[in-house]
Amino acid sequence: MNIRLSVYYFICRGRRQTLGSREQIVEEFLKATEIIDWTQPLVSSKARELSTGLTRAEDIARNCFEWVRDEIQHSSDFKRNPVTCRASDVLAAGTGYCYAKSHLLAALLRANGIPTGFCYQRLSIDDRGAPFSLHGLNAVHLPEIGWYRVDCRGNKMGVDAQFTPPLERLAFRLVFPEERSFSEILPDPLRVVIVALRRFRTWDELYKNLPDWAESSLSDSDVSI
Repeated sequence: MNIRLSVYYFICRGRRQTLGSREQIVEEFLKATEIIDWTQPLVSSKARELSTGLTRAEDIARNCFEWVRDEIQHSSDFKRNPVTCRASDVLAAGTGYCYAKSHLLAALLRANGIPTGFCYQRLSIDDRGAPFSLHGLNAVHLPEIGWYRVDCRGNKMGVDAQFTPPLERLAFRLVFPEERSFSEILPDPLRVVIVALRRFRTWDELYKNLPDWAESSLSDSDVSI
């Protein structure tokens, strides 16, 4: 994705806003929130550990990405409870759906001063068409590249997401007409995702009720928290 910080659109409370200054944008994509709680001691400690000995933002981002991808087990792949949402809870439990893993990755990167946002795709749940659901991933702003999308959901047979900037190596490709890759990069996770993660307690309950967004754009409603 070739989107630069100096001219960037993001979604806030259902409105598309333009931020003209780099400082304003950096603040939005570095902030700590209830969900992206990177100031929590467990999260900040892990962020420091993953950046030890590294100075380049790209190297820190790669290390954090690969750690979350490989060490935090995807809830449905491993059939693990509980359903997690907040970054610190994902880290403590060692498990999470793609959305939750993207929350933790954002927290680790923001703790290291790397602007990080949220991206979404709409994909077939069973790879055979309907039903569809949202899939969560991240966009990381790298000094020499700009915004670069990464997918830390976890690799498995047929899934091989990698950190190879400037080339994207995401987990899934679009196949069906109803699938889409939303262009927006959000400073906060989608409201519909947070509601689902907080509503269901077990991995299988959530798997039967995965959040979806059938509109062509994330700006069509009040979708960010």
